[in-house]
Amino acid sequence: MTVRGDLVWGTTPRLVHEAAERMADAPAIVDGDVTLSFVDLRDQARAAAKAFIAAGVGSGDRVSIWAPNIWEWVVALLGLHAAGAVLVPLNTRYKGHEAADVLARSGAKVLVTVNGFLGNDYPALLAQAGTPATLERTVILRGEVPASALGWEEFVASGGAVDDAALDERIDSLGPLDLSDILFTSGTTGRPKGVMTAHGQNLRAFSSWAELVGLREGDRYLVVNPFFHSFGYKAGILAGLMIGATLYPQAVFDVPETMARIERDRITMLPGPPTLYQSILNHPDLGTTDLSSLRLAVTGAASIPVELIVRMRDELKLESVITAYGLTEACGVVTACRADDDPETIATTSGRAIPDVEVRCVDDDGEEVARGEPGEVVVRGYNVMQGYFDDPEATAEAIDVDGWLHTGDIGVMDDRGYLRITDRKKDMFIVGGFNAYPAEIENVMAAHEAIAQVAVVGAPDERLGEVGVAFVVPRPGASIDEEALVAWCRERMANYKVPRQVLVVDELPLNATGKVLKYELRERAASELGGRR
Repeated sequence: MTVRGDLVWGTTPRLVHEAAERMADAPAIVDGDVTLSFVDLRDQARAAAKAFIAAGVGSGDRVSIWAPNIWEWVVALLGLHAAGAVLVPLNTRYKGHEAADVLARSGAKVLVTVNGFLGNDYPALLAQAGTPATLERTVILRGEVPASALGWEEFVASGGAVDDAALDERIDSLGPLDLSDILFTSGTTGRPKGVMTAHGQNLRAFSSWAELVGLREGDRYLVVNPFFHSFGYKAGILAGLMIGATLYPQAVFDVPETMARIERDRITMLPGPPTLYQSILNHPDLGTTDLSSLRLAVTGAASIPVELIVRMRDELKLESVITAYGLTEACGVVTACRADDDPETIATTSGRAIPDVEVRCVDDDGEEVARGEPGEVVVRGYNVMQGYFDDPEATAEAIDVDGWLHTGDIGVMDDRGYLRITDRKKDMFIVGGFNAYPAEIENVMAAHEAIAQVAVVGAPDERLGEVGVAFVVPRPGASIDEEALVAWCRERMANYKVPRQVLVVDELPLNATGKVLKYELRERAASELGGRR
Protein backbone atom coordinates (compact mmCIF):
# COMPACT_ATOMS: atom_id res chain seq x y z
CA MET A 1 0.00 0.00 0.00
CA THR A 2 1.49 3.34 -1.04
CA VAL A 3 0.46 6.28 1.11
CA ARG A 4 1.37 9.90 1.68
CA GLY A 5 1.09 10.48 5.40
CA ASP A 6 0.86 14.25 5.22
CA LEU A 7 -1.93 14.18 2.62
CA VAL A 8 -3.95 11.12 3.71
CA TRP A 9 -3.97 11.43 7.49
CA GLY A 10 -2.21 14.69 8.31
CA THR A 11 -1.77 13.87 11.99
CA THR A 12 -1.07 10.86 14.18
CA PRO A 13 -4.60 10.80 15.71
CA ARG A 14 -6.15 10.65 12.24
CA LEU A 15 -3.72 7.87 11.33
CA VAL A 16 -4.87 5.89 14.38
CA HIS A 17 -8.51 6.27 13.36
CA GLU A 18 -7.80 5.26 9.76
CA ALA A 19 -5.74 2.24 10.85
CA ALA A 20 -8.59 1.04 13.11
CA GLU A 21 -11.08 1.40 10.26
CA ARG A 22 -8.82 -0.42 7.80
CA MET A 23 -7.22 -3.10 9.99
CA ALA A 24 -10.05 -3.57 12.53
CA ASP A 25 -9.38 -6.64 14.72
CA ALA A 26 -5.96 -7.47 13.27
CA PRO A 27 -3.25 -7.38 15.97
CA ALA A 28 -1.49 -4.02 16.26
CA ILE A 29 0.73 -4.81 19.27
CA VAL A 30 1.74 -8.06 20.94
CA ASP A 31 3.61 -7.61 24.23
CA GLY A 32 3.83 -10.76 26.31
CA ASP A 33 0.30 -11.75 27.35
CA VAL A 34 -1.18 -8.51 26.00
CA THR A 35 -2.47 -8.29 22.44
CA LEU A 36 -4.15 -5.12 21.22
CA SER A 37 -6.00 -4.99 17.92
CA PHE A 38 -5.98 -1.80 15.89
CA VAL A 39 -9.47 -1.06 17.25
CA ASP A 40 -8.27 -1.75 20.82
CA LEU A 41 -5.34 0.57 20.28
CA ARG A 42 -7.59 3.36 19.02
CA ASP A 43 -9.96 2.94 21.97
CA GLN A 44 -7.18 2.84 24.56
CA ALA A 45 -5.51 5.87 22.98
CA ARG A 46 -8.78 7.81 23.16
CA ALA A 47 -9.21 6.89 26.83
CA ALA A 48 -5.66 8.04 27.56
CA ALA A 49 -6.26 11.27 25.63
CA LYS A 50 -9.28 12.06 27.80
CA ALA A 51 -7.12 11.54 30.90
CA PHE A 52 -4.50 13.98 29.60
CA ILE A 53 -7.22 16.54 28.88
CA ALA A 54 -8.70 16.03 32.35
CA ALA A 55 -5.20 16.59 33.79
CA GLY A 56 -5.13 20.04 32.20
CA VAL A 57 -2.93 19.20 29.22
CA GLY A 58 -3.70 21.67 26.45
CA SER A 59 -2.85 21.77 22.77
CA GLY A 60 0.89 22.32 22.38
CA ASP A 61 1.71 21.35 25.98
CA ARG A 62 4.59 18.96 26.43
CA VAL A 63 4.24 15.44 27.85
CA SER A 64 7.30 13.28 28.51
CA ILE A 65 7.61 9.48 28.39
CA TRP A 66 10.49 7.85 30.28
CA ALA A 67 10.01 4.13 29.79
CA PRO A 68 11.27 1.10 27.84
CA ASN A 69 9.55 -0.53 24.85
CA ILE A 70 6.23 -1.72 26.27
CA TRP A 71 2.68 -1.56 24.90
CA GLU A 72 1.71 1.20 27.33
CA TRP A 73 4.36 3.48 25.77
CA VAL A 74 2.49 3.31 22.46
CA VAL A 75 -0.89 4.00 24.07
CA ALA A 76 0.52 6.95 26.03
CA LEU A 77 2.10 8.39 22.87
CA LEU A 78 -1.08 8.12 20.81
CA GLY A 79 -3.15 9.44 23.72
CA LEU A 80 -1.04 12.54 24.28
CA HIS A 81 -1.06 13.25 20.54
CA ALA A 82 -4.86 12.96 20.43
CA ALA A 83 -4.98 15.49 23.28
CA GLY A 84 -2.96 17.86 21.10
CA ALA A 85 0.18 17.52 23.23
CA VAL A 86 3.80 17.28 22.09
CA LEU A 87 5.91 14.22 22.91
CA VAL A 88 9.22 14.66 24.77
CA PRO A 89 10.78 11.19 25.10
CA LEU A 90 13.50 10.47 27.65
CA ASN A 91 16.32 7.95 27.26
CA THR A 92 15.87 5.11 29.77
CA ARG A 93 19.59 5.28 30.47
CA TYR A 94 19.39 8.86 31.69
CA LYS A 95 20.32 9.63 35.25
CA GLY A 96 18.10 11.89 37.33
CA HIS A 97 19.81 15.18 36.53
CA GLU A 98 19.82 14.44 32.80
CA ALA A 99 16.08 13.77 32.84
CA ALA A 100 15.42 16.80 35.03
CA ASP A 101 17.29 19.06 32.62
CA VAL A 102 15.23 17.94 29.60
CA LEU A 103 11.95 18.12 31.55
CA ALA A 104 12.73 21.62 32.80
CA ARG A 105 13.90 23.00 29.47
CA SER A 106 10.95 21.54 27.57
CA GLY A 107 8.48 22.71 30.20
CA ALA A 108 6.85 19.27 30.35
CA LYS A 109 3.62 19.25 32.39
CA VAL A 110 3.21 15.50 32.73
CA LEU A 111 5.75 12.69 33.03
CA VAL A 112 4.72 9.14 32.13
CA THR A 113 7.28 6.66 33.44
CA VAL A 114 7.91 3.27 35.04
CA ASN A 115 9.37 2.11 38.33
CA GLY A 116 11.82 -0.76 38.63
CA PHE A 117 13.03 -1.15 35.04
CA LEU A 118 16.54 -2.65 35.25
CA GLY A 119 16.46 -1.82 38.95
CA ASN A 120 15.92 1.90 38.39
CA ASP A 121 13.54 3.92 40.54
CA TYR A 122 12.94 6.69 38.00
CA PRO A 123 10.66 8.82 40.23
CA ALA A 124 13.26 8.70 43.00
CA LEU A 125 16.10 9.55 40.60
CA LEU A 126 14.15 12.59 39.45
CA ALA A 127 13.28 13.64 42.99
CA GLN A 128 16.92 13.44 44.02
CA ALA A 129 17.91 15.64 41.09
CA GLY A 130 15.13 18.12 41.81
CA THR A 131 11.71 17.82 40.16
CA PRO A 132 11.20 20.73 37.71
CA ALA A 133 8.60 23.29 38.74
CA THR A 134 6.74 22.90 35.45
CA LEU A 135 6.01 19.21 36.08
CA GLU A 136 2.48 18.94 37.48
CA ARG A 137 1.88 15.20 37.43
CA THR A 138 3.78 11.91 37.28
CA VAL A 139 2.07 8.76 36.03
CA ILE A 140 3.48 5.26 36.56
CA LEU A 141 2.90 2.76 33.75
CA ARG A 142 4.37 -0.23 35.58
CA GLY A 143 5.89 -0.80 39.01
CA GLU A 144 5.35 0.61 42.49
CA VAL A 145 3.44 3.88 42.54
CA PRO A 146 4.85 6.46 44.98
CA ALA A 147 2.45 8.66 46.94
CA SER A 148 3.26 11.64 44.73
CA ALA A 149 2.21 9.84 41.51
CA LEU A 150 -0.76 8.11 39.89
CA GLY A 151 -0.86 4.58 38.52
CA TRP A 152 -1.72 4.24 34.82
CA GLU A 153 -5.14 2.65 35.39
CA GLU A 154 -6.11 5.31 37.92
CA PHE A 155 -4.89 8.03 35.59
CA VAL A 156 -6.88 6.70 32.62
CA ALA A 157 -10.00 6.38 34.79
CA SER A 158 -9.68 10.07 35.70
CA GLY A 159 -10.59 10.98 32.12
CA GLY A 160 -14.06 9.50 32.36
CA ALA A 161 -15.71 12.89 32.69
CA VAL A 162 -14.33 14.12 29.34
CA ASP A 163 -16.85 13.40 26.58
CA ASP A 164 -16.16 12.23 23.03
CA ALA A 165 -17.15 15.56 21.55
CA ALA A 166 -14.48 17.42 23.51
CA LEU A 167 -11.85 14.91 22.43
CA ASP A 168 -12.94 14.99 18.79
CA GLU A 169 -12.76 18.79 18.84
CA ARG A 170 -9.18 18.56 20.12
CA ILE A 171 -8.25 16.04 17.40
CA ASP A 172 -9.93 18.08 14.65
CA SER A 173 -8.00 21.19 15.69
CA LEU A 174 -4.68 19.50 14.87
CA GLY A 175 -3.06 19.96 11.46
CA PRO A 176 -0.04 18.54 9.61
CA LEU A 177 2.09 21.57 10.53
CA ASP A 178 1.42 21.25 14.26
CA LEU A 179 4.30 20.10 16.43
CA SER A 180 4.23 16.40 17.29
CA ASP A 181 7.49 15.90 19.16
CA ILE A 182 10.64 17.42 20.61
CA LEU A 183 13.51 14.93 20.64
CA PHE A 184 16.50 16.11 22.61
CA THR A 185 19.75 15.23 20.90
CA SER A 186 23.18 15.93 22.32
CA GLY A 187 25.35 18.41 20.50
CA THR A 188 28.97 19.43 20.27
CA THR A 189 28.28 22.31 22.67
CA GLY A 190 27.77 19.72 25.39
CA ARG A 191 24.11 20.60 25.98
CA PRO A 192 21.31 18.59 24.36
CA LYS A 193 19.09 20.51 21.93
CA GLY A 194 15.40 19.86 21.38
CA VAL A 195 14.64 18.96 17.76
CA MET A 196 11.09 19.96 16.78
CA THR A 197 9.20 18.09 14.06
CA ALA A 198 5.56 18.17 12.97
CA HIS A 199 2.90 15.50 12.42
CA GLY A 200 2.75 15.76 8.63
CA GLN A 201 6.46 15.62 7.93
CA ASN A 202 6.95 12.57 10.16
CA LEU A 203 4.12 10.66 8.53
CA ARG A 204 5.27 11.57 5.04
CA ALA A 205 8.89 10.63 5.75
CA PHE A 206 8.11 7.22 7.20
CA SER A 207 5.47 6.47 4.61
CA SER A 208 8.32 6.79 2.09
CA TRP A 209 10.67 4.82 4.34
CA ALA A 210 8.19 1.97 4.77
CA GLU A 211 7.63 1.75 1.03
CA LEU A 212 11.35 1.86 0.22
CA VAL A 213 12.36 -0.85 2.70
CA GLY A 214 9.42 -3.06 1.76
CA LEU A 215 7.46 -3.18 5.03
CA ARG A 216 4.15 -4.98 4.39
CA GLU A 217 0.73 -5.23 5.93
CA GLY A 218 0.74 -8.16 8.35
CA ASP A 219 4.51 -8.11 8.94
CA ARG A 220 5.48 -9.18 12.45
CA TYR A 221 7.88 -6.43 13.43
CA LEU A 222 10.25 -6.93 16.38
CA VAL A 223 11.07 -3.44 17.64
CA VAL A 224 14.40 -3.62 19.46
CA ASN A 225 15.27 0.03 18.72
CA PRO A 226 14.12 2.12 21.71
CA PHE A 227 10.82 3.96 21.35
CA PHE A 228 12.52 7.04 22.84
CA HIS A 229 14.74 7.18 19.74
CA SER A 230 13.46 8.59 16.45
CA PHE A 231 13.90 5.21 14.76
CA GLY A 232 11.97 3.13 17.29
CA TYR A 233 9.21 5.73 17.52
CA LYS A 234 8.84 6.72 13.87
CA ALA A 235 10.13 3.76 11.86
CA GLY A 236 8.53 1.50 14.46
CA ILE A 237 5.25 2.85 15.82
CA LEU A 238 4.28 5.26 13.03
CA ALA A 239 5.35 3.01 10.16
CA GLY A 240 3.60 0.03 11.75
CA LEU A 241 0.34 1.96 11.96
CA MET A 242 0.61 3.24 8.40
CA ILE A 243 1.33 -0.14 6.85
CA GLY A 244 -0.67 -2.35 9.18
CA ALA A 245 2.22 -4.32 10.66
CA THR A 246 2.08 -5.96 14.08
CA LEU A 247 4.58 -4.51 16.56
CA TYR A 248 6.40 -6.77 19.02
CA PRO A 249 8.17 -4.45 21.49
CA GLN A 250 11.36 -5.68 23.16
CA ALA A 251 12.30 -3.80 26.31
CA VAL A 252 15.93 -4.96 26.63
CA PHE A 253 18.30 -5.90 23.82
CA ASP A 254 19.50 -9.45 24.31
CA VAL A 255 20.68 -11.66 21.43
CA PRO A 256 19.43 -15.04 22.75
CA GLU A 257 16.06 -13.48 23.63
CA THR A 258 15.86 -11.83 20.19
CA MET A 259 16.55 -15.16 18.48
CA ALA A 260 14.02 -16.95 20.69
CA ARG A 261 11.35 -14.36 19.89
CA ILE A 262 11.99 -14.61 16.16
CA GLU A 263 11.36 -18.35 16.39
CA ARG A 264 8.41 -18.17 18.80
CA ASP A 265 6.57 -15.21 17.24
CA ARG A 266 7.57 -15.90 13.61
CA ILE A 267 9.06 -12.42 13.28
CA THR A 268 9.41 -11.19 9.68
CA MET A 269 10.95 -7.71 10.18
CA LEU A 270 14.02 -6.98 12.33
CA PRO A 271 15.85 -3.63 12.14
CA GLY A 272 19.04 -3.02 14.08
CA PRO A 273 22.72 -2.05 13.96
CA PRO A 274 25.18 -4.33 12.10
CA THR A 275 26.39 -5.75 15.41
CA LEU A 276 22.94 -7.25 15.99
CA TYR A 277 23.14 -9.37 12.86
CA GLN A 278 26.80 -10.22 13.44
CA SER A 279 25.89 -11.47 16.92
CA ILE A 280 23.07 -13.62 15.55
CA LEU A 281 25.21 -15.07 12.73
CA ASN A 282 28.01 -15.92 15.17
CA HIS A 283 25.78 -17.23 17.97
CA PRO A 284 26.24 -20.91 18.90
CA ASP A 285 22.46 -21.46 18.80
CA LEU A 286 22.14 -20.27 15.19
CA GLY A 287 21.98 -23.80 13.79
CA THR A 288 19.29 -24.95 16.25
CA THR A 289 17.03 -21.87 16.15
CA ASP A 290 14.40 -21.51 13.45
CA LEU A 291 14.83 -18.02 12.00
CA SER A 292 13.22 -18.87 8.66
CA SER A 293 10.34 -16.42 9.15
CA LEU A 294 12.72 -13.42 8.81
CA ARG A 295 12.48 -11.74 5.44
CA LEU A 296 13.43 -8.07 5.98
CA ALA A 297 16.34 -6.33 7.71
CA VAL A 298 17.14 -2.63 7.92
CA THR A 299 20.49 -1.48 9.24
CA GLY A 300 22.97 1.38 9.17
CA ALA A 301 24.81 3.69 11.58
CA ALA A 302 28.21 2.16 10.81
CA SER A 303 30.34 0.83 7.98
CA ILE A 304 29.33 -2.71 7.11
CA PRO A 305 31.49 -5.50 5.68
CA VAL A 306 30.16 -6.68 2.32
CA GLU A 307 30.52 -10.22 3.61
CA LEU A 308 27.98 -9.46 6.37
CA ILE A 309 25.33 -8.47 3.81
CA VAL A 310 26.07 -11.65 1.82
CA ARG A 311 25.82 -13.80 4.96
CA MET A 312 22.56 -12.13 5.99
CA ARG A 313 21.08 -12.99 2.60
CA ASP A 314 22.58 -16.47 2.30
CA GLU A 315 22.51 -17.79 5.86
CA LEU A 316 19.48 -15.99 7.26
CA LYS A 317 17.70 -16.33 3.90
CA LEU A 318 16.60 -12.70 4.06
CA GLU A 319 14.56 -11.51 1.12
CA SER A 320 15.70 -7.92 1.57
CA VAL A 321 18.51 -6.12 3.40
CA ILE A 322 18.43 -2.33 3.37
CA THR A 323 20.87 0.28 4.71
CA ALA A 324 19.88 3.88 5.37
CA TYR A 325 21.12 7.17 6.82
CA GLY A 326 19.28 9.75 8.86
CA LEU A 327 19.49 12.14 11.76
CA THR A 328 17.02 13.46 14.29
CA GLU A 329 17.08 16.91 12.68
CA ALA A 330 15.70 15.37 9.46
CA CYS A 331 12.88 13.34 11.06
CA GLY A 332 15.31 10.42 11.29
CA VAL A 333 15.59 9.54 7.59
CA VAL A 334 17.50 11.11 4.68
CA THR A 335 18.73 8.36 2.34
CA ALA A 336 18.06 4.67 1.83
CA CYS A 337 19.18 1.87 -0.42
CA ARG A 338 16.65 0.17 -2.63
CA ALA A 339 15.63 -3.47 -2.44
CA ASP A 340 17.27 -4.34 -5.78
CA ASP A 341 20.66 -2.81 -4.93
CA ASP A 342 23.63 -5.18 -5.00
CA PRO A 343 25.34 -6.30 -1.75
CA GLU A 344 28.36 -4.01 -2.26
CA THR A 345 26.15 -0.94 -2.68
CA ILE A 346 24.14 -1.87 0.40
CA ALA A 347 27.26 -2.49 2.48
CA THR A 348 29.34 0.50 1.36
CA THR A 349 26.71 3.25 1.00
CA SER A 350 23.71 4.59 2.84
CA GLY A 351 21.63 4.72 -0.33
CA ARG A 352 20.24 7.75 -2.13
CA ALA A 353 17.83 10.48 -1.13
CA ILE A 354 14.28 9.51 -0.25
CA PRO A 355 11.64 10.98 -2.63
CA ASP A 356 11.16 14.78 -2.58
CA VAL A 357 14.32 15.35 -0.52
CA GLU A 358 17.57 16.90 -1.80
CA VAL A 359 20.98 15.79 -0.56
CA ARG A 360 24.33 17.29 -1.48
CA CYS A 361 27.96 17.23 -0.36
CA VAL A 362 29.35 20.77 -0.13
CA ASP A 363 32.57 22.60 0.66
CA ASP A 364 33.11 25.24 3.35
CA ASP A 365 31.53 27.88 1.10
CA GLY A 366 28.38 25.84 0.61
CA GLU A 367 29.23 24.95 -2.99
CA GLU A 368 28.55 21.40 -4.13
CA VAL A 369 31.73 19.36 -4.54
CA ALA A 370 32.40 17.06 -7.47
CA ARG A 371 30.99 13.55 -7.28
CA GLY A 372 33.50 11.31 -5.59
CA GLU A 373 34.93 14.17 -3.51
CA PRO A 374 34.28 14.51 0.24
CA GLY A 375 32.13 17.32 1.57
CA GLU A 376 29.66 18.16 4.32
CA VAL A 377 26.31 16.46 3.85
CA VAL A 378 23.46 18.97 3.58
CA VAL A 379 19.76 18.19 3.29
CA ARG A 380 16.79 20.19 2.05
CA GLY A 381 13.15 19.14 1.95
CA TYR A 382 9.98 18.54 3.90
CA ASN A 383 11.82 16.32 6.42
CA VAL A 384 14.03 19.11 7.80
CA MET A 385 13.13 19.98 11.39
CA GLN A 386 11.08 23.01 12.40
CA GLY A 387 14.08 24.11 14.45
CA TYR A 388 15.65 23.65 17.87
CA PHE A 389 13.25 24.30 20.74
CA ASP A 390 13.73 27.72 22.27
CA ASP A 391 17.10 28.12 20.52
CA PRO A 392 16.85 30.34 17.42
CA GLU A 393 20.61 30.89 17.28
CA ALA A 394 21.38 27.17 17.06
CA THR A 395 18.59 26.79 14.51
CA ALA A 396 20.11 29.51 12.32
CA GLU A 397 23.50 27.81 12.54
CA ALA A 398 22.03 24.48 11.45
CA ILE A 399 19.66 25.61 8.67
CA ASP A 400 20.97 28.20 6.21
CA VAL A 401 18.94 30.91 4.47
CA ASP A 402 18.30 28.61 1.50
CA GLY A 403 16.78 25.93 3.70
CA TRP A 404 19.72 23.52 3.70
CA LEU A 405 20.24 21.58 6.92
CA HIS A 406 23.97 21.30 7.63
CA THR A 407 24.45 17.88 9.21
CA GLY A 408 28.10 18.17 10.22
CA ASP A 409 28.65 14.73 8.66
CA ILE A 410 31.22 14.29 5.91
CA GLY A 411 30.21 12.17 2.96
CA VAL A 412 31.06 11.20 -0.60
CA MET A 413 28.36 10.91 -3.25
CA ASP A 414 28.82 8.80 -6.36
CA ASP A 415 27.50 9.44 -9.86
CA ARG A 416 24.30 7.55 -9.04
CA GLY A 417 23.54 9.83 -6.09
CA TYR A 418 24.42 7.17 -3.52
CA LEU A 419 25.94 8.54 -0.34
CA ARG A 420 28.80 7.14 1.70
CA ILE A 421 29.37 8.69 5.12
CA THR A 422 33.11 8.95 5.71
CA ASP A 423 33.31 10.87 8.95
CA ARG A 424 31.11 11.37 11.95
CA LYS A 425 29.50 14.50 13.28
CA LYS A 426 32.43 16.46 14.66
CA ASP A 427 33.92 14.04 17.16
CA MET A 428 30.81 11.99 17.86
CA PHE A 429 31.12 8.25 18.35
CA ILE A 430 28.45 5.55 18.52
CA VAL A 431 28.27 3.19 21.50
CA GLY A 432 26.02 0.21 20.85
CA GLY A 433 23.79 2.31 18.60
CA PHE A 434 23.70 5.37 20.90
CA ASN A 435 25.29 8.66 19.83
CA ALA A 436 27.87 9.85 22.37
CA TYR A 437 29.16 13.42 22.14
CA PRO A 438 32.56 14.15 23.72
CA ALA A 439 31.72 17.78 24.54
CA GLU A 440 28.76 16.71 26.67
CA ILE A 441 30.83 14.09 28.52
CA GLU A 442 33.75 16.49 28.94
CA ASN A 443 31.48 19.15 30.46
CA VAL A 444 30.35 16.72 33.14
CA MET A 445 33.86 15.43 33.90
CA ALA A 446 35.29 18.96 34.07
CA ALA A 447 33.31 19.47 37.27
CA HIS A 448 35.45 16.88 39.06
CA GLU A 449 37.63 18.58 41.64
CA ALA A 450 40.81 16.75 40.59
CA ILE A 451 40.55 17.41 36.83
CA ALA A 452 42.29 20.32 35.12
CA GLN A 453 41.62 19.26 31.51
CA VAL A 454 39.81 16.40 29.86
CA ALA A 455 39.37 15.21 26.29
CA VAL A 456 37.15 12.29 25.31
CA VAL A 457 37.38 10.28 22.08
CA GLY A 458 35.88 7.08 20.72
CA ALA A 459 37.87 3.90 20.29
CA PRO A 460 36.92 0.70 18.44
CA ASP A 461 35.25 -2.05 20.47
CA GLU A 462 34.27 -5.50 19.19
CA ARG A 463 30.99 -5.70 21.09
CA LEU A 464 29.69 -2.11 21.10
CA GLY A 465 31.29 -0.75 17.94
CA GLU A 466 32.98 2.07 19.85
CA VAL A 467 33.48 3.12 23.47
CA GLY A 468 34.71 6.31 25.10
CA VAL A 469 38.25 6.87 26.32
CA ALA A 470 38.97 9.92 28.48
CA PHE A 471 42.40 11.60 28.59
CA VAL A 472 42.67 13.51 31.85
CA VAL A 473 45.19 16.10 33.04
CA PRO A 474 45.12 16.36 36.87
CA ARG A 475 45.09 19.65 38.72
CA PRO A 476 48.38 20.60 40.40
CA GLY A 477 48.90 18.48 43.48
CA ALA A 478 45.90 16.28 42.73
CA SER A 479 45.94 12.57 42.01
CA ILE A 480 43.34 10.66 40.01
CA ASP A 481 42.27 7.08 40.60
CA GLU A 482 41.12 5.86 37.19
CA GLU A 483 38.59 3.32 38.44
CA ALA A 484 37.15 5.75 40.98
CA LEU A 485 36.73 8.39 38.28
CA VAL A 486 34.84 5.93 36.06
CA ALA A 487 32.57 5.12 39.03
CA TRP A 488 32.06 8.88 39.59
CA CYS A 489 31.00 9.21 35.95
CA ARG A 490 28.54 6.33 36.25
CA GLU A 491 26.67 8.25 38.93
CA ARG A 492 26.29 11.31 36.71
CA MET A 493 25.64 10.15 33.14
CA ALA A 494 23.97 7.42 31.13
CA ASN A 495 26.13 4.31 30.96
CA TYR A 496 26.78 4.54 27.22
CA LYS A 497 28.39 7.95 27.80
CA VAL A 498 30.68 6.73 30.60
CA PRO A 499 34.29 6.33 29.37
CA ARG A 500 35.35 2.72 29.27
CA GLN A 501 38.86 3.80 30.21
CA VAL A 502 40.55 6.83 31.79
CA LEU A 503 44.14 7.66 30.87
CA VAL A 504 45.96 10.18 33.06
CA VAL A 505 48.36 12.34 31.05
CA ASP A 506 50.64 15.31 31.77
CA GLU A 507 49.25 17.35 28.87
CA LEU A 508 46.94 17.13 25.87
CA PRO A 509 48.32 17.41 22.33
CA LEU A 510 47.43 20.82 20.85
CA ASN A 511 47.75 22.49 17.47
CA ALA A 512 49.08 26.02 16.88
CA THR A 513 45.74 27.59 17.75
CA GLY A 514 45.40 25.64 20.98
CA LYS A 515 42.85 23.08 19.79
CA VAL A 516 43.17 19.54 21.03
CA LEU A 517 44.43 17.18 18.35
CA LYS A 518 41.78 14.53 18.75
CA TYR A 519 43.02 12.42 15.87
CA GLU A 520 46.20 11.80 17.87
CA LEU A 521 44.16 10.86 20.92
CA ARG A 522 41.97 8.53 18.85
CA GLU A 523 45.08 6.72 17.58
CA ARG A 524 46.45 6.34 21.10
CA ALA A 525 43.06 5.30 22.50
CA ALA A 526 42.69 2.58 19.89
CA SER A 527 46.18 1.32 20.70
CA GLU A 528 45.71 1.47 24.49
CA LEU A 529 42.28 -0.14 24.49
CA GLY A 530 43.35 -2.83 22.04
CA GLY A 531 46.31 -3.70 24.20
CA ARG A 532 44.24 -4.08 27.37
CA ARG A 533 41.49 -6.39 26.06
